[in-house]
Amino acid sequence: MSDVWETKDGRRRVRRDPPTVEEAVVAAQGLTDDLKEQIEIVASLMEVPFDEARGVVMRMGQRREINQVTVTGRVGAPRAVVVERRGSRFSATARRSAGR
Repeated sequence: MSDVWETKDGRRRVRRDPPTVEEAVVAAQGLTDDLKEQIEIVASLMEVPFDEARGVVMRMGQRREINQVTVTGRVGAPRAVVVERRGSRFSATARRSAGR
């Protein structure tokens, strides 16, 4: 799907992709750990039959256990790691001209 409209600079188009069943499973896994509730969430979000939702949840649930890594700091408390890249406050040309 896409929306197209005219602007002073020419035609603009926005591509809109509907969510997938796999994305709904990831959202359901973030909401609850209970498989039955995950299946119900996926079935209601995507309006798919219960059996189809169960198959996708079961298939993706097996992958989730393999790829999950938890690093603990204190006893039993999960630790979050946030990595941010901070850019330079000055541009490269400003630094060169300031030194002269």
